[in-house]
Amino acid sequence: MKKKNYRHIFFDLDDTLWDFRTNSGESLRALYSKYALDKTAGISSVEEFISKYQERNVMMWEQYRLGAIDKTTLRSRRFELTFWDMGIDSSLVPPGMAEDYLAHLTSRSNLFPHTREALEYLSAKYSLCIITNGFPDVQHNKLKSSGISDFFSGVFTSEVAGYRKPDVNIFFHALQSSGAVADESIMVGDGLEVDIAGARNAGMDQVYFNPEKIPHQHQVTHEVHSLQELKNFL
Repeated sequence: MKKKNYRHIFFDLDDTLWDFRTNSGESLRALYSKYALDKTAGISSVEEFISKYQERNVMMWEQYRLGAIDKTTLRSRRFELTFWDMGIDSSLVPPGMAEDYLAHLTSRSNLFPHTREALEYLSAKYSLCIITNGFPDVQHNKLKSSGISDFFSGVFTSEVAGYRKPDVNIFFHALQSSGAVADESIMVGDGLEVDIAGARNAGMDQVYFNPEKIPHQHQVTHEVHSLQELKNFL
């Protein structure tokens, strides 16, 4: 394939650069200990607590993306529903734990391997931006805590844009706001439906970040299993 002359690279943040699963797991482990959930709620396994929360969180983010629930419901009820999933009375969720979780989460700094190396290399050649469905306050804090905020000239969130990935309008918003055009831009993300299909429908090339090498049948411009592989064609 002939190397294309890109000028702008757009990244998803969670599960592409910022290791959400690891950071979330560390935060939940800290809360389990702080609130003594084994004693106050009868949750004997921290690993089960983490697993159940992360399953419920994925479900609720999908509901939010589809417009079935709002931001307040997402943030306030995911611990209650996690307890419900575990057969535990949701009234046992400690007051303030939802807010405490976000404070813990956004202070974490785990990135995927080679993130900083890749961003240093790419930022010398391209304009870099973020397109995310995450909320502005949370995403900006994640970028700062992990020390990568200076690599990006723009952070485009669905809440500000008024559209959520994979809606093409959030991609159009990001392109227009950053002075980019689709033909000179490429999107890097871990979500086949959200990042890859959305960018393709907006006329952008895509890089599917697939570190676990999960089989799929989707058409993608490029696929990488490590961020250092971006150097092979960018």
